[in-house]
Amino acid sequence: MTTLDACKAGITAWQQAFNNQDAAGCAAQYAEGTTMIARPMGSFTGREQIQAFWQQIIDQGFKDVDYQNVQWTPEGDDGYLLTSSWTMNNAFGVVHKEHWKLQADGSAKLVFDEFEIQGER
Repeated sequence: MTTLDACKAGITAWQQAFNNQDAAGCAAQYAEGTTMIARPMGSFTGREQIQAFWQQIIDQGFKDVDYQNVQWTPEGDDGYLLTSSWTMNNAFGVVHKEHWKLQADGSAKLVFDEFEIQGER
């Protein structure tokens, strides 16, 4: 599996977890200690805070995330940056920067995540 394939598998696993309303599954795609910036809501660091954020979003009825205009840019020799736009059942926005990086087990995890909620649908 290439680095890009591992990164694509990571975002697919995150998307499936979210669409299955599984906040723990979402948080599992982040490396320990990762900072997630969710504009305009704030910054969250570590899997526990990130899981709590996604649980709150799920509890508010957000679901059915989909990505558009996905671009992958190599970052170092062990990762990729993802940028995209996204839609959910009742919101839309952009991913400014997701840094997916290979881990010791060969999987890719998020080591940085910055996205923005731009409006409601």
